Amino acid sequence: MSQNLVTLDYIIIIIYFLIVGGYGYSIYRKRRKGEHDAKAFFLAEGSLTWWAIGASLIASNISAEQFIGMSGEGYFLGIAVSAYEWIAAVALIIIAIWFIPVYLKNHIYTMPQFLKTRYNETVALIMAIFWLFLYVFVNLTSILYLGAVAINGLVGGDYLHAIMIGLAIFALLISLGGMKVIGYTDVIQVAVLIIGGLATTYMALTIVGEKFGVGRDAIAGFKILLHNAPDHFHMIIQKPTASSSANDVNRYLDFPGLTSYFAGIWIINLNYWGCNQYITQRALGANLETARTGILFAGFLKLLMPVIVMLPGIAAFVLYSKGYLPQLRGGKDGSYSAVLSFLPTGLKGLSIAALTAAIVASLAGKVNSISTIFTLDIYKKYMGKDSGEKKQVNIGRITVFTAMILAILFTWKDLLGIGSAGGFTYIQKYTGFISPGVFAMFLLGMFWKRTTGAAAVVGVILGFGLSVFFNEFAPHVLGNENFLYTAYYSSLDKAYEIPFHICMGLSFTITMIVMIAISMAGPKINPKAFALDKGMFKLSPSTWALIMIIFLLIGALYVKFW
Repeated sequence: MSQNLVTLDYIIIIIYFLIVGGYGYSIYRKRRKGEHDAKAFFLAEGSLTWWAIGASLIASNISAEQFIGMSGEGYFLGIAVSAYEWIAAVALIIIAIWFIPVYLKNHIYTMPQFLKTRYNETVALIMAIFWLFLYVFVNLTSILYLGAVAINGLVGGDYLHAIMIGLAIFALLISLGGMKVIGYTDVIQVAVLIIGGLATTYMALTIVGEKFGVGRDAIAGFKILLHNAPDHFHMIIQKPTASSSANDVNRYLDFPGLTSYFAGIWIINLNYWGCNQYITQRALGANLETARTGILFAGFLKLLMPVIVMLPGIAAFVLYSKGYLPQLRGGKDGSYSAVLSFLPTGLKGLSIAALTAAIVASLAGKVNSISTIFTLDIYKKYMGKDSGEKKQVNIGRITVFTAMILAILFTWKDLLGIGSAGGFTYIQKYTGFISPGVFAMFLLGMFWKRTTGAAAVVGVILGFGLSVFFNEFAPHVLGNENFLYTAYYSSLDKAYEIPFHICMGLSFTITMIVMIAISMAGPKINPKAFALDKGMFKLSPSTWALIMIIFLLIGALYVKFW
């Protein structure tokens, strides 16, 4: 296929496919008696263990946008991009303690169902359509495109469309078996991506050491990175001044330093992990203790992810800046593939298997969520109200197939411009358009009994409108600087922009104020408000221990790299 790969690489890749495929088929065979059971297909019958839930959360989350996109941001921003992962660990703690009990107590299985139960059908339908478009045209397309580009670069550069189709077919084979097959094969996928990812990072650091004359020593290689790219090892990116370079301004636009910790990054993470069908679906079929433990296990694994997906990007930056990485192509998103080109026989195959595992797991999880929302929240309610469970499962499988075909069509020639935007930024920015309104609607709906359906409708529309306004039009309308924000000139986009984290914070704050004002005109207690009690949020000693371990580790990381 390519001179970049040899027989041993292919053997490792084939073994990966056989293990995942064989294990997935064995899980499917065990549940064939319930293959037309809708709950089994969409929610795994509540049979996922805590470790399967945690592994599946990570496998679904860590995909091409992390391996390729976050590695690219590591190349550009440095360790600051790790905040997405480490704040996610804190967000998962919040979800485990306060969000999941509300979902489970009220027997919530989909996010639109939450909105219908708490608000009304109008809100649920609006958001079901929003989520379907987001999942298909932002998440699914970007995962498929970035994954195909990355693997294509490793096998010679001439097989983009063949790889794209191959990834889609393998993901379809897993997803057509339902959530239980996805959940348990994700355990293998996570093991492969962690082992392969750590091996890749280790080799990247030894290559740095070798190129800089200190020997093939990973620790020495890491010290070389610290010495040659000190600005890449600070969590807080400084606010630009009049003397700042265009590159410094662009870095701040991507991640606006300390301001981000009071604005967008919390909205991104809490909305993603707590109000997202794609993620919460893994835990919604389990009991509370199992769900909480699985989510916290995922939080613990998130602490490890920057080592796998961010450090190779910094290694690529140092190697390229010193002339040791001439094969780097495609800008920052090409950094991970360029580093992988150094890998020896066998390890390259393992790295491709790790990339494939991450991509396939995310694709399968995403299309399953798409089919769940479409089947349960649109088809069953508005098209086939009397459809039985067999019919629902069949509709779910047709939806899986249709979503994947659409993703292939839109990524075939990158119609959405994912490559030019930068994969990780593309996903974060366009997901961020709906995150402020959605998170405000969920947060107030869960914990403020006065919130009304009218406020929710206004909130989701206003949140989206404000996000578009602040991201695209505010500097032209309100000027480049005022008491709300400062816009900076982006040399990449040739225009003044507000950092999108700040855009999200402004959109969320205004949306919350408007929703509260509208709800104040309604009854003091909305009849559809959820009943909450303190017992729902009580934690076991083992849960407290896991939370403390995660906080201590995060604290140590921030003290070291502040």
